Amino acid sequence: IDGSLVNVAVGYGGRREVVDAVRSLLQEHATHGTSLDELAQLLEPEHIAEHLYTKGQPDPDLVIRTSGEQRLSGFLMWQSAHSEFYFCEAYWPDFRHVDFLRALRAYAERERRYGA
Repeated sequence: IDGSLVNVAVGYGGRREVVDAVRSLLQEHATHGTSLDELAQLLEPEHIAEHLYTKGQPDPDLVIRTSGEQRLSGFLMWQSAHSEFYFCEAYWPDFRHVDFLRALRAYAERERRYGA
């Protein structure tokens, strides 16, 4: 699909990503002499988002979870707040082109509410 971006997150942990983002944010502000009190007053969600592994990439519209599990396991915790989810029985090594097409078809049939 033209203009689409596909990310495959293997060996990824969402909690670790958020911790790394906050650590990076704190280090950045420390080098500029910002106190913790000042940072606490200034802090907005987009400041953390700027330090995530996926900075510069749009949040996913669709998250595909393989292996039949119907949980996120920390996957893209921050970025998937308004994503649609598709759960597939196939394990990742067995995930086929047809499985991907099924996920896209299911996504196309949904009415996006963006968290509403």
